[in-house]
Amino acid sequence: MTWSLVDRLADTARQAGRAILEAGHRELDVAHKADESPVTQADRASHQVIIAGLFASGEDAPIVSEEGTIPAYEIRRHWTRFWLVDPLDGTKEFLAGSGEYTVNIALIEGVEPILGIVYAPATDLMYVAGRNLGSWKQQGTAARERLYSSPPPPQAALVIAESRSHPSPQLEAYLRTIPVKARLRAGSSLKFCWVAEGKADLYPRFGPTMEWDTAAGDCVYRQSGRDGERRSPLRYNTPLLRHERFVIGAD
Repeated sequence: MTWSLVDRLADTARQAGRAILEAGHRELDVAHKADESPVTQADRASHQVIIAGLFASGEDAPIVSEEGTIPAYEIRRHWTRFWLVDPLDGTKEFLAGSGEYTVNIALIEGVEPILGIVYAPATDLMYVAGRNLGSWKQQGTAARERLYSSPPPPQAALVIAESRSHPSPQLEAYLRTIPVKARLRAGSSLKFCWVAEGKADLYPRFGPTMEWDTAAGDCVYRQSGRDGERRSPLRYNTPLLRHERFVIGAD
């Protein structure tokens, strides 16, 4: 990983964010996929910007995007590196007028993310991470700030990051088994970033998520360790490109 590549991808994410904001000022063309999740013109506009940026990045790797054609596992299983993209993570929040949506770009090597870009266009907030580069946060044009996180001490009361749009009985049951200090709700991959910057201790998710939803934020989390990478239970390029459940932050 190099800063040159990270900077190029961060710029691509900003361009994609501008495309989302521009689409948001027009009447939204909302459709629904087979799983009933919404997709808008903003999703498609961001996808086009990111694909162009990845082709120009100099990193020759296949691309899997939520808004693109998904190759069959029989093809993907032979890949050693590939881009994994969610052009607009948190479409429900975007439609609701919330700023809790992100542009997610990750580079996967083997089964792990080695580069992650998470950009929140509504607030001009950027998180970047790369193997051997650490995790960083940038608000607008301010200087980048290095992020560090650590596992919570035993028996400590925990701050929980949780999904705003996907509550579940399983989550409530899990939270009854641990000491909880506070619960913070958000959409999109921002929850991973909150753990990476120490704003939250754990991010538990009891329900399926797609790999493009998690890869970039997971990289930001992994690279936030003070003494090497933090451990994550998530693995990528699985047959269904899906996680069933996870807890981030417990190591």
